[in-house]
Amino acid sequence: MTDLDDISPIRKQYLQIKRQYPDAILFFRLGDFYETFDQDAETAARELDIVLTSRNVAKGVRVPMAGIPHHAVENYLARLIEHGYHVAICEQVGEEPVKGLFPRKVVRVVTPGTVTEPGLLPGDANNYLACVFVQENQAGVAYVDITTGEFAATELDAADIQPVLRAELIRLGPAEILSPEGLLIQDGLPGHLTPWPAWHFEPGRCQEVLLRHFQAASLDGFGLRGMSLAIIAAGAILQYLGETQPAALKLLVSLSTYHLDEFMTLDASTRRNLELTETLRGAQVKGSLLGVLDHTVTPMGRRLVRQWVSKPLLNVERIHRRLSAVKLFYDEGMLRAEVRLALKPLGDLERLVNRVAGGTAQPRDLVAIRATLGRLPALLETLPKENGPLSPLLRDFNLCIEELDLLQAGLAEDPPATLQNVGVIRPGF
Repeated sequence: MTDLDDISPIRKQYLQIKRQYPDAILFFRLGDFYETFDQDAETAARELDIVLTSRNVAKGVRVPMAGIPHHAVENYLARLIEHGYHVAICEQVGEEPVKGLFPRKVVRVVTPGTVTEPGLLPGDANNYLACVFVQENQAGVAYVDITTGEFAATELDAADIQPVLRAELIRLGPAEILSPEGLLIQDGLPGHLTPWPAWHFEPGRCQEVLLRHFQAASLDGFGLRGMSLAIIAAGAILQYLGETQPAALKLLVSLSTYHLDEFMTLDASTRRNLELTETLRGAQVKGSLLGVLDHTVTPMGRRLVRQWVSKPLLNVERIHRRLSAVKLFYDEGMLRAEVRLALKPLGDLERLVNRVAGGTAQPRDLVAIRATLGRLPALLETLPKENGPLSPLLRDFNLCIEELDLLQAGLAEDPPATLQNVGVIRPGF
């Protein structure tokens, strides 16, 4: 085995970083490429169908290496994530070398449930990361979508907890399920299962993480009083995001709780036979109940309709409130046409804003936000505001005038695709 003193400085740096992420494939930025080494390189070459080469790291010592162009990383990430791999993205963080070597650090770890790249996300569905914690006949469940900021938790209680837990996870359809190591979960669940060391699920630790994140003295205001297992699941998710996508934590500004008795609980077989979101033959949206009902014209609307179909309400007051809004547009054909026309050009503001907050936005994302904010006044003008089912929603409607003014004044009319190029900021700003 080669002595650490004999290997090249860049190899030492790589090994120091790799030690911190032993279970992830490390994409190590070198110039215009992300390089992988050792077993990571062999895995990447096999899964991505790229050339496996080698690199000299010490006198007489070569190690496997495989690289991908940094501008094409999204395509390669998609294939690795689809197979359940975790990928640590290591970037050069300094402008000047220190002792001949540029500083580098992992800026995020991409997992199936923490993807933020637009090209890897389903536009018509949420990309949930779920967490489960089971104790005897009870279970805590929490889920988060870091691309929209949705964060919720619940607690399940049943004489046979596994079928109830299974039904809820199938309803959510998470891309990734986080659970303590050693927890036995039934096969056939959606998403990739990620076992995590049990100490992350320690009750006191999870509660403290939540209190610190929300800067709160108590969790009662979030509806978590008496829901100790839900607190564990929610606290564990925050810890996981802190290790994989720390920038995403600022997007989670609230936590909601829910109870299964608020909506109709359907097991996997019933959901499949009712063809709620996909058909029995071919698993297609077209022909399912969702395919019949979904006439939305924005990604945000498509995600919301899918949630409504997957979670039929039982609360009569909420049902009437929803029906009143639907009836308004059903009865007023001209209004419906005008609103659809105003909504159609809007971008996916929910995800665009979260990319900005998470620090991953590109200039074209800002252009889309500018265009969408500029169209909001016209949309607001079409909507009836007085004494109608929409009035509670419109009362505090924020047109974000200051933000729009800033984007119009500072952002170039047609900026380049990436921040690496000049011309993003309008001349003279």
